[in-house]
Amino acid sequence: MEPEARPVHYRQLLLWDPSLGSEDDEDNEEETSELVVSNSWRPHNSLGNEVGGLPGAWARLGAALLLLVTGFSLAARQLYIKSDPTGSQASAAPRPGGHSHPPGVYHHGAIISPAATCSHLGRELLIAGGNVVDAGVGAALCLAVVHPHTTGLGATFWALFHNSSSGSPTALMPGPAQPLAPGLRLPSALPSLRLLHARFGRLPWSQLLGGPASLAQDGFLVDTALATALAARGTKGLCPLLCHADGTPLGAGARATNPKLAAVLRLAAQAPAPDLAGDDLLSLLVRDLGLRRPQSRPTPALEPAVQRAIPQGVLSTTPGPSTCPELLAMVGAALRSGEPGPDPCPALSAAPVSPVGTVLATVDSSGSVLLLTSSLSSPFGSGRLSPSTGVLLSDLVAKPTASAWACPLLLQGSSDDTEADMLGLVASGTPAVARVVTRALLSHLAGPQTQAQHERRQGPTLSTSVCGQGTLLQVAVQAEHAHVSSVPSSCCTVQGF
Repeated sequence: MEPEARPVHYRQLLLWDPSLGSEDDEDNEEETSELVVSNSWRPHNSLGNEVGGLPGAWARLGAALLLLVTGFSLAARQLYIKSDPTGSQASAAPRPGGHSHPPGVYHHGAIISPAATCSHLGRELLIAGGNVVDAGVGAALCLAVVHPHTTGLGATFWALFHNSSSGSPTALMPGPAQPLAPGLRLPSALPSLRLLHARFGRLPWSQLLGGPASLAQDGFLVDTALATALAARGTKGLCPLLCHADGTPLGAGARATNPKLAAVLRLAAQAPAPDLAGDDLLSLLVRDLGLRRPQSRPTPALEPAVQRAIPQGVLSTTPGPSTCPELLAMVGAALRSGEPGPDPCPALSAAPVSPVGTVLATVDSSGSVLLLTSSLSSPFGSGRLSPSTGVLLSDLVAKPTASAWACPLLLQGSSDDTEADMLGLVASGTPAVARVVTRALLSHLAGPQTQAQHERRQGPTLSTSVCGQGTLLQVAVQAEHAHVSSVPSSCCTVQGF
């Protein structure tokens, strides 16, 4: 007589070494472990009877088959993970049973900015339940801390936001330039970003300022872009914020702190309304400069975007007084001619032009897009550091600057356009960027085959730089996935999930 069959118990197995997977896979590891092996599960036969109640041979056979299937599953998983042990910064590792994404393609959303720290902060806001406006505004405030050569609380901001829920694009405009003092512009960054967030954001305003305030208080590492700008300009007016004790500029990898700016950001987090967001900053600035408080506040506004219908969909950009409407006219003329237009990079000076502004973009797979640009008018703005705030003020210039050409552009595809549901382009640099954006848009509309024909006749389109002196960001939504890229590819960091 055979001994009585006993229940078969299985030990919970570790499906893979955690060091071989990315952080994004940790949740999947736990979930898969629970599905494959249960601590108190008793196998059943096809009739629903417990195996423990059958003769021992059947119990042993069922156990052997289950272990065999489990072994194959574990082996397959190990082979899959080992094929890419480090993962990729540009694309998260696919979930078990899911599908992989090439670099720059994300299932949910992504952000691209010139600073890795700020792209990471934007991604964390997306994961926390924020939308593209939360991520973009948070990253812009982060850039105000870590890239004072191109942006800051003294900068001027423009934005173009497409709301996938309403299907309508909205432009953020800074309002008329107002003087704070001769040659200095009244800062409007905080009221502008607060207005955009109050209308379209989802997370609390204070949550968006927490990360940037901590960076300013605890310190951040100077990156190559900031170190290069400091070496080119010198440190006059920027010490002690961006200098060593001996007055030499901080180099890449050095740690910088700005506790006065951290205090300003914490005060702004408590502002009850958008038009009051910059009041504390303004009070400190007029005290530093020995000025009377201005009679009026900055007047940023949210306005309908300027639109133009084309056969492939609807183009949108920010309205005047910027030169963005001229960009739409340039695109229309190029479409009518059927050619990509003149060389987007005419003869330029050999010396590189220091950046005077910055751009970033956020996108989600539903089709919401935020394109945001800001400028100090000159590298490090006026070069005048406010000791009570840690803020560099923008130059007040009468003539148009390169920032006027940093026009965000959106293309909402027509209903029969299967190539792209939404395309966003934004560039910074010299006035030539308008032609660069036009060439990039026409190249996208032409498709790979037509683009190759143009390249054979006129040479390759821009692929490694924007006339050697700028940055072009491109985001798109295709087949419910977010696509992100930049020119040059090394200029910016993409973070998505």
